[in-house]
Order: sequence, then C-alpha cells, then structure tokens
Amino acid sequence: MSTVGHVAGTAGRICAGVAAAGGAVAAWSFLVEPHWFVLRRATLPVLPSGSPSLRLLHISDLHLVPGQAPKRRWVSQLARLEPDLVVTTGDNIGSARALPDLFDCLEPLLERPGAFVFGSNDYYAPVVKNPLGYLLGPSSRGRPRHGALLPVEDLRSGLRRAGWLDLNNATGVLNLGDLRVSLAGMDDPHIGRHRWPQPAWAPAGDAEALQLGVVHAPYRAVLNRFARAGADLVLAGHTHGGQVRIPFWGAPATNCDLGRDQARGVMAWDRAVVNVSAGVGCAPMAPVRFACRPEASLLTLVAR
Repeated sequence: MSTVGHVAGTAGRICAGVAAAGGAVAAWSFLVEPHWFVLRRATLPVLPSGSPSLRLLHISDLHLVPGQAPKRRWVSQLARLEPDLVVTTGDNIGSARALPDLFDCLEPLLERPGAFVFGSNDYYAPVVKNPLGYLLGPSSRGRPRHGALLPVEDLRSGLRRAGWLDLNNATGVLNLGDLRVSLAGMDDPHIGRHRWPQPAWAPAGDAEALQLGVVHAPYRAVLNRFARAGADLVLAGHTHGGQVRIPFWGAPATNCDLGRDQARGVMAWDRAVVNVSAGVGCAPMAPVRFACRPEASLLTLVAR
C-alpha cells in the first residue's frame, strides 16, 4: 500500500470512529439520560437551635407533556420518602393536554404540606428556538418569544385545592410540628413577572422560624434580595443544570446570570443557603441531557 493510501485509510478509520462515538453520545443523550432519574440528597444546617430535623422535597422543571410514563411514575414514587414539606419551583407542564397527567403523578405528594411558584412554561407553551442562542445569554434578552397560553389558572386552582401555598409574589406560613416555616416567593423573574412580597423576616440565622424563599429563575438580584431580607434557605430551578454539561468542565450556559459553576446544587449565598435544582424534565423542544441527570432534591434540614 502506498503512503498516500495508508494515510487515507487511517484518516477514514479515525473519521468512522469519531462518527460512531458521536452517534453513541447522541443516542445516550436522547434515549437514556433524560429518563435516568436521580434523587440528590443534602443535609443543610439551617434550622433554629434545638429544632427537630425536617425533610424537604424540592421538585422543579417537570416540563410534562402527554405520555412520559416513566417520568410520571418516578415523581409519584417520591411520596414514599414521606417528606414533611414539598416545594415545586415551576415549569410543571409543556402542553395544555398534560394537566391531567400532572395531577395524576403529583396526587400522592399533594397529600403532604406544600408550596409552589410558577415558571414561564406554566404560562406559555414552548416554542422552537436556536439552542446556540443560550450560549449568548438568557433567552429572555431582547423580545421574549412565547407560545400559546397554557391553563395556568387551572393549575393554580388544583394546587390550591390540595392546600398548597401559592407563593407567586406572596408570603405564607406553615406550622410543621413544632417548627414555624415562614415562606416568601416570587413569580418568574425570567419573564419579568416577579414582585417583592415584603416578608416580615428577622436577619438570617436569628429567627425562631425557618425563613424560606422560593423562586423559579435564580437571577443574582433575586437571590440577593432574599438573602438581604433574612432568608435561611432559597429554592430555585430553571437552569436544568445546564441540561448538557461538559465532563470535568461544567455547564456551557445557565439561561440566567449565574455562573456556569452555579447551574445546580447547594451553594452559600451571603448568609443564606441556595439550592438550584437541575430539574426532572427537559426543554420539550430539546429533549436531551448529557452528563446532567434529571433530578429532584431531598433536603434534610437540621439545626445549626
């Protein structure tokens, strides 16, 4: 074989190998990882001294559409954890036809005390967007593109009927055993629906109650506002953890102004603690995950 032929053959084998590896990654990202759910656990010392522990289940970004039976089964089974409190941080549905399926899978959890805020995809159906645009900054920049209106008021009334607190630009109080939980939430900052609800909180760490902030999109100004107001713990979603992550490097984008190393997980924020959920679902127009498994968070809150 000539030198030219040998080089051409080697190049062909390399290209074939690269193509095979790319196909395997694509198949994994579309067919396997979006359905490889994981429960992330963390223990957070945020309760007043002497308090018993509290199990908080944080769910976010289901983006449920008709079908998706594995996702619905997994969410329903989270009730077996027997959480003391369930909080959802929005983007529950991706289709008007998904509402019955949503309430079906949430039914066992709706028997527990709970609270909720909404995300943009509780208000509007998703639309096709250029995924590379997320690398340039949040998708809310410029003039946001919205799909058809979703039945958000039916969603709201169903959650309220179950006794869950509506924290969209609102406050509330739950008494869980001997612990008083004072909650404040904001509607989705990503589409400009957020308003500060003026919680009557003491400085973080000094209150007799847990002071809990809840929001969908974790923009820095919003997290700063909660922390300055005295929040002990803030829950958020929206980022999907990046949805696609580069191993050993992290998320190329967060779809907000958080750094890529803050796309998911627990982090200190001033005197508060923040948990950003990577979410249970995917963007319906881009149903792919890589190196970023879909998740819910079981947070065991303990005394400081």
